Amino acid sequence: MTFPSYYDPARIGQLYNPNVALAADLGLKAGLKPAYTDSYRVFLLLVDVQADFVHPDGALAVPDAVEDTRRTVEWIYKHTAEITQIGATLDSHLPIQIFSPTWWANDHAEHPAPYTEITSADVRGGVWKPLYDVAWSIDYVEVLEEQAKKRLMIWPYHTLIGTPGHAIVPALLEAIAYHTAARQSQPHMYTKGMIPKTENYSVIEPEVKVPDHPNGRVNTALMDEIASYDLIYIAGQAKSHCVLETVTSMMRYYPPEIVKKMRILEDAMSSVAHPVIDFEAMSQQAFGVFMQYGLTMTNTGEPIG
Repeated sequence: MTFPSYYDPARIGQLYNPNVALAADLGLKAGLKPAYTDSYRVFLLLVDVQADFVHPDGALAVPDAVEDTRRTVEWIYKHTAEITQIGATLDSHLPIQIFSPTWWANDHAEHPAPYTEITSADVRGGVWKPLYDVAWSIDYVEVLEEQAKKRLMIWPYHTLIGTPGHAIVPALLEAIAYHTAARQSQPHMYTKGMIPKTENYSVIEPEVKVPDHPNGRVNTALMDEIASYDLIYIAGQAKSHCVLETVTSMMRYYPPEIVKKMRILEDAMSSVAHPVIDFEAMSQQAFGVFMQYGLTMTNTGEPIG
């Protein structure tokens, strides 16, 4: 197909001021019917398609994310007439959160390096001590291992609100703007990750519930919104974390008839690289289990359906 004149795949890994005006103008001239007239409604959920995860120099760059994003952008242009609604999650962090190096310290006032796992045994043994919300933090690592079946990971500072790394990849934002104008369909943006004392990989729920916070429980309104569509496509970063945990939440709460509507664009997501842990193998295993319960894995080369 012919892509809009402003689109340059070579710029996907670059941070620049997206040409939203031209994208919207060309979208308006595309001559497509408004999304509200769709009798068969298709939803695209883009998970954390932000510069810090996609760009090679991003704070938490995911290997192969640039090519994943190129395929996503071109898939949107190819299927603009079929996609009813686009939603995008925005991983949104503050300088000090429970997965930040400076939340924890040892007896020598040293902080854990990024990609360090902090276990409940470490905390019980005093290897790492919390500097904030002490009682909660000590309990948190226990609850995380018991309920979420994972250990606390310390991450590089990433997607901090107000930084360039928080922005949606410019080339992808242009594609969203094009779709918005072409289909008269305002994109939905979902902020997650701003509760300092819990991780929040899934857009549906935090890793450990925080009952006294307005965003600390399962987002049933968002689940109902997504479930209302006839097809639900999911892509983004990272496959091993925010995509996987969002899908895991959906598998946990959606009945089989909703799961059967879900489509995972496997060539539009990649796993986090870790020096020791094989996150790709872990995510592949999880998605394999989900497929046994009706989840469909597909790719950007396949037709909508």
